[in-house]
Amino acid sequence: MNVDKINEIIASKPNLSTALGMEFISTPEGDTCMACMKVDERNRQPFGFLSGGASLALAENVAGVGSSALCPGCACVGIEVSGSHVKAVVEGDTVTAYARLLHQGTTLHVWNVDIKDTAGDLISNVRVTNYVIKQK
Repeated sequence: MNVDKINEIIASKPNLSTALGMEFISTPEGDTCMACMKVDERNRQPFGFLSGGASLALAENVAGVGSSALCPGCACVGIEVSGSHVKAVVEGDTVTAYARLLHQGTTLHVWNVDIKDTAGDLISNVRVTNYVIKQK
């Protein structure tokens, strides 16, 4: 999935993705996309671990980028995000979100997002449902 055009849109003005340090990555598969995020002062909790909210934001954003890449000219917004956090990540590590499209309807997309640390251990598993808004 090519996310280059979506990256240009993201880079054009301040937003949550850039504020938290997310970087979106194209993949050779048409139903997957990826994002990386270094754990630092922008997305950690006061104890020095990756915030669960930042993990959910990463998952929702990478799924949104994927839906946007599949539906050029549409606004794709998350309407449901549900996740489980299974391992902590310390400041200084980098997490990678692997998003796989489970369902692509005309108005709803459902994604499964696995977030892993640099060792490849599962950190969070998140389900994201996006609503696709056709712009006029």
